[in-house]
Parts: sequence; structure tokens; C-alpha cells
Amino acid sequence: MFHAWLLGSAVIGYFLGSLPFGAMVARSHGVDIFKEGSGNPGATNVKRVLGEKFGAKGKRAGNLVFGLDVLKGAVASGWSLLAWTSLSVSVDLENGNGAAVITGQDWRLLGLAGVIGAILGHSFSIFTKFKGGKGVATAAGGVLMLMPVSCLIGGLVWIITFYATRYVSLGSILAAVAVPASSWLRGNPLPLNIAITLIGLFVIVRHRTNITRLLNGTENKFTKKQPPVQS
Repeated sequence: MFHAWLLGSAVIGYFLGSLPFGAMVARSHGVDIFKEGSGNPGATNVKRVLGEKFGAKGKRAGNLVFGLDVLKGAVASGWSLLAWTSLSVSVDLENGNGAAVITGQDWRLLGLAGVIGAILGHSFSIFTKFKGGKGVATAAGGVLMLMPVSCLIGGLVWIITFYATRYVSLGSILAAVAVPASSWLRGNPLPLNIAITLIGLFVIVRHRTNITRLLNGTENKFTKKQPPVQS
């Protein structure tokens, strides 16, 4: 019976993750994000494309997409917050057949199933012919619910890397390494560590073209525009 709950959480997470906020926000500005920039509907490409077209307004739109994508993961894994309570649910169908009691760390497993579904939905959205983003923001929202300390460590790694190099992709790749590493070091339950490691690997694989460009020195940077020189 508990496996049915896991499947249900994953399915709900998938449809939440599939909501194409990047494509929707870009379309509201008259832009088909699949045909602009890298063609990726994630927050980074939306911010870059709309920022170039609309300036500060476009950048705010990209930030909105990032926030919404984080929210998808957080909502999908919201079950995990119940792991810190004494709440339990007993399900008994047909006089005991298929009975299940959901309590304690079971809630974290449900949250984990939810965020995995959300990442897959974001990356392969049913609403956009299975095209999607790379799952970084959605994964961050979900992992924040599951293991906030490890997520904050990953966020710190991203911030340091981005401001040192101006590469969003490199920050995301290193954060995808830092979160699982910190999870293992903090002694989290084995199933959670394995799943978080697989999520990190998935995010890295989704950045394989970025890795190629980084190695070739052709990856795009987010650079600050210099103010005009006063004559």
C-alpha cells in the first residue's frame, strides 16, 4: 500500500513539475523561448533572453520564473515536512489487505518521490512535448524541504562559483556535487543519500552541453553592463 502512496506522490510531483512557467512567462512577453537563446525554457535562458530584449523588466521576469520553478519542487516535496512531526496515517483496505501505516521517515520518502517526479516533469514536460529545463531550480526547492542544511551548502557553493566566474552552469554543476557530498557527510539515511546522489548526477548530465562549452571556452557568461563613460 505504501508503494501506491509513493507512486501517487511521484505522479503529483510530475504534473507540478511539468507546469512550463518559463515558456508561459516568455510567451506573455511575446517570446517563444524554445526559439530564443539556448532554446531552454529554464529561468537562466528566460532571464538572458528577456533581459536583452526588455532590460530590467525582462530580468525580473527571469527571476519570477526561477521562483516559480523553486516553488514547484518545494510543493512537490512538501510531504517531507511531516517527517518532523508525530503525525501518522493508517490506511486499511478490505479488512486489512493492503494495510499501511505512514509515519516518521516515511513522510520524507514521500517527499523524495514527489521531488523526483517534479524534476522529471520540469525536464520532460508533458505540456511542451517533453521539452524542458535542466531541473536545477526545481531540485533546489525540493531538496530545501528534504535537507535544508545540505541545500544551503549547495546554494553557497553556487553563489561563490557564480560571482567568481559568472558562469551559471558551472555554479549549478558544482552545487549538484556539493549537495550529495554534504548529505553523505552529515549521515542522512542511506535511501535519501542514494536518491540525492542520483538527482545530482541527473542535473550534471542535463548540463552535458554546458560542460562541453566550458571545456571549449565558449560558454555564455552573465556579465554586468558597464555604465557609459562620461565625457
